[in-house]
Amino acid sequence: MTYYQVLGVSREASDEDIKKAYRKLVFEHHPDRNPHKTDADERIREINAAYEIIGDPEKRKSYDRLSWGDEPRATAIDPEVIISEIEQKLFDEGRKEVFAILMQNIMRVKAELEVIRARTIQTQGYDSFLEPVVQARASEIMDDLVTEEMNGRMQRLVEVAAEMLVSQGVAKGADERAMRALRARLKERFLKGRVFGVASALELFYERR
Repeated sequence: MTYYQVLGVSREASDEDIKKAYRKLVFEHHPDRNPHKTDADERIREINAAYEIIGDPEKRKSYDRLSWGDEPRATAIDPEVIISEIEQKLFDEGRKEVFAILMQNIMRVKAELEVIRARTIQTQGYDSFLEPVVQARASEIMDDLVTEEMNGRMQRLVEVAAEMLVSQGVAKGADERAMRALRARLKERFLKGRVFGVASALELFYERR
């Protein structure tokens, strides 16, 4: 189930509608009001987890962006497959944001191509779009391209992705060491996407001499 389904609202619901649905569900399912229900505690935790994400406008945007859809999975899938799907979405997010920045500064792109061309010729004796050289240069200039706001957005996306994996039963939220490792893995994938975004922008304007 998606977080929207947990709260019984559509993906088009307003923030106020989500808040109202949450309050209604908490009132109906609170363990104090349902002492006879053995799953009351689990149900209220599920409701709170859903509202923590889609009840926050920023987290909701991240959840919508990373979500793979509302359709439940018909069969069990290897957890690594699910993690790989999330990693790919994070990679794409990192790639797109840096690519967009460079597309607004073509002069910078051409200047970087000259640096890469010189290093490539020095390395192998002739000009080509040598990936290791391109990626090394991309890592060098990343701090010039990325803002604190972008890093904050990255952290939010990584956190939402990790919480989604917990909700899917792929990760155990109670295992703090495992969660730290998972967040680090997801962040690394996002950062690799940024490097690829630089490479994609440069390759678009590369001409071999």
